[in-house]
Amino acid sequence: MIEITNYTFAVFLCFLAMFCWGSWQNTRNMGKVEWRFELFYWDFIAGILLISLVAALTLGSLGSAGRTFFADLKQADISSIVNAMIGGTIWNIGTLLLTAAIAMAGMSVAFPTGAGLAWILGIFLNYIISPPNKGKDLFLFIGVLVIIAAVFFSAFAYKKLASQNKKAPLKGIMIAFLGGIAIAFFYGFVVRSLDGNLVSGGKGSLTPYTAVFYFSLGAFLSTFIFNPIMMKKPIEGRSLNFGDYKSITGKMHLLGILGGVIWGIGNIASFMAVKAASPAISYGLSNAAPVVAATWGIFVWKEFKKAPKDTNVLLLLMYLCYLAGLVFITYSNA
Repeated sequence: MIEITNYTFAVFLCFLAMFCWGSWQNTRNMGKVEWRFELFYWDFIAGILLISLVAALTLGSLGSAGRTFFADLKQADISSIVNAMIGGTIWNIGTLLLTAAIAMAGMSVAFPTGAGLAWILGIFLNYIISPPNKGKDLFLFIGVLVIIAAVFFSAFAYKKLASQNKKAPLKGIMIAFLGGIAIAFFYGFVVRSLDGNLVSGGKGSLTPYTAVFYFSLGAFLSTFIFNPIMMKKPIEGRSLNFGDYKSITGKMHLLGILGGVIWGIGNIASFMAVKAASPAISYGLSNAAPVVAATWGIFVWKEFKKAPKDTNVLLLLMYLCYLAGLVFITYSNA
């Protein structure tokens, strides 16, 4: 398999993950007709499974380090497989809720709110698994505190926008928070499935590529449990059935798959970086995705075009806090 041991390159991979995790939702917005997130999600999750398999058969089977993908499958123990699939299932629940919140509240607020919370909790949880650099812990925790401030500025900005549009501001934010809590726990389960000889904090027997594959398989299979419930009992709008899914054009299905591929590339990059960067740092940098998502929502999709002018101050403060938090987290393991 291809193994990453250089911290600088690991940080680059984390930034790639950040970009991918903050950009996948754009593929849903690119559809020319209204596309309910429950329908989009089937193609999105298929794209994640597809790219995880491609990565396992290529990056996970090349190079001289560790084991090849097929060799890893043969020696994998049940507890490692279960941990990776549990991680995928937990992530799936959180992402379904976050996608619903994005559909309700917009990308520039729901994503920073939900993913920001996942970012904060996830850093603490992954720090417990494997502390990155005890000499610079203070910078990691300062970064987390600054991110907390960014989440609050994001929530206040949405409240102003919602009051302007005469929408109830709390529903979208609360759903985003619930999604964020679920997403925060997924990374630790996947790290637990990793071979401790290959990755710091690993307790299992899998290489990162095999773990990502089983994570994706867990997310894919659990979609058949959770998404039909979301379709029948939607958070917002009428109930849906599979006839609605079949009515979507082939181009839109491809956009959904592309969204999953983009997210999946980010997931692969993040776990490739785990050894050199540690779980807490890799998770912390990769999940800076709210900065990217807010940029798309504000400047490309114009979600705050009709917001009160003083909302710009809150958005600027949100950006500054996110960027400052990113700098502190990166430095904490430099």
